[in-house]
This record gives sequence, structure tokens and C-alpha cells, in this order.
Amino acid sequence: MEFNLEKDLCFFDIEATGLHVIRERIIQIAIKKFFADGRPAAIYNQLINPGIPISQEAMDITGITPAMLRNKPTFQQVAKEIYAFFGNADLAGYNSNRFDIPMLMEEFDRSGFEFSLEGRRTIDVQRIFYRMEPRTLKAAHRFYVGAEMGNSHDAMNDVEATVAVLKGQLERYEGQDLVDDEEFIEAPVKNDMRALHEFSNDPSMLDVTQRLKYNANGVIVFNFGKNQGRPVKEVFSEDQDYYHWIIKKEFSVQVKSIVKKIYQELEESLSNDEQ
Repeated sequence: MEFNLEKDLCFFDIEATGLHVIRERIIQIAIKKFFADGRPAAIYNQLINPGIPISQEAMDITGITPAMLRNKPTFQQVAKEIYAFFGNADLAGYNSNRFDIPMLMEEFDRSGFEFSLEGRRTIDVQRIFYRMEPRTLKAAHRFYVGAEMGNSHDAMNDVEATVAVLKGQLERYEGQDLVDDEEFIEAPVKNDMRALHEFSNDPSMLDVTQRLKYNANGVIVFNFGKNQGRPVKEVFSEDQDYYHWIIKKEFSVQVKSIVKKIYQELEESLSNDEQ
């Protein structure tokens, strides 16, 4: 099966020094790019020197050690070529919305590149899988592909497994409706990247770390902490220090960009009222 593409699509996977998307660093990135014009897929696979210690858990899972990375480039040294490889392609991965994408955005930001999601569709194969058949990637491969996958936690093997799983999902769920106690969706899994993006994302969430969301009235509210559920603009109008706290703390580049825009709009509104 070939993917029905309106634009290029990059499957990618990241291995990292740990699980915190802001504090940790990438130690391997693998990408497989499918072209909308039908050209053969291109592959990018790079080990990266993170410049910080690798957690023992990460070493145990990935098998990647500091010695293996000692002479490898830093992310900043390869950021330009990675950025160019992605281009303006849509993104796909396994748990990519919660981990790989936000970590990639942080690494690009530290390297002086703005990796925007605007205009990109993001297809999280894990979310499709969990909504249709809640399991792990290895089980997903066995279930959809009918074979055991290769060495998991090697980024390139995980990319190839994810590609195979999505193709298996497209075949298995062709024409199948989602019916449960909460919703009915007619044939949600189809060979259409726009449809897959909509099905594998929560439209109420504004950022990939799910710190900000739209409430039922379409108002942007906090999705964490003491102000959870409260409108962002309302909180900032009462407590400007909370805005500055967010800007200084370890929130994602995406969150900071959104709250900066809201805060600027609030300041402009207050300035106009004073005039």
C-alpha cells in the first residue's frame, strides 16, 4: 500500500538522555521521508552527542552509551541539515505528539531554528492504535503486521515498525466505523493524512505538552496547576507574575509562544482602554 499524500510525510523517532522533553537531550534521531510526488523514500539516521549525561535507564533501554557518542556531532552541529530534511513535511511517529515532537522543537529552539507546527499535520500512530486497539508498539507490529518487529528502542527499527503498523492500520480499518459509548465516527482510519491528523489529535489541546486547551466555549484555559480550567487571559489580568513565572520556568517553546501572544494582546487591550 502506498500512502495517499498531499504533501511530504516524515516518520521519525527520537532516543534521548531521559524522558523530560525540556531538560533532556536527543542522542539519536531517525527519519524516513515519503514524498508526495512519488519519489523513493529518503532516510536520515544520526547518533548525536547530547553534551549532558545519559541516564542509566536510557542506556539500558537504547543500548547507547557515552562512548558511542563521544565523537558524534552535537544537535546544534547537525540542526541545519535535520531542519532541511524535514522541510515543510507533515509529521508521523509513535507517541510523537507527547514526546518526539516537543523534544525536537526544544532542540531546534536551542540551535536557533523555529520548528513550527503551523501548516503541518501530525499523525500519532500510537493514538490511533490506543483508540482502536490499546497496546504497545511491539504488540501493534505483531497485531497489524503479523510478525515480530526487530530490536525495539533502536530509532530506525522503531521508524520502520511504525511505518508498517500504520499501513496495517489502514488496511485493517478500511471502512470500519468507531462506535463506543461516547462517540460514533464514520470510517475514521483512512489513507488521508488530514483525516488521520484529525483522528489522532485532540482538537481541544493547543500545545503538544497539553498545558493549554480550549474549554467548551472556545476560550484558552490552563490545563495544569492551581489555575487549571481558568482562562489564561483572566489569570494574567489578575496576576502578571504568573505570566513571568511561566516564561522563566521549564515550559515548552510552544507554550511560551502562545502565552506571550495572549499577554501582548492583554497589554494592548489595557493600553487602548487607558487612551
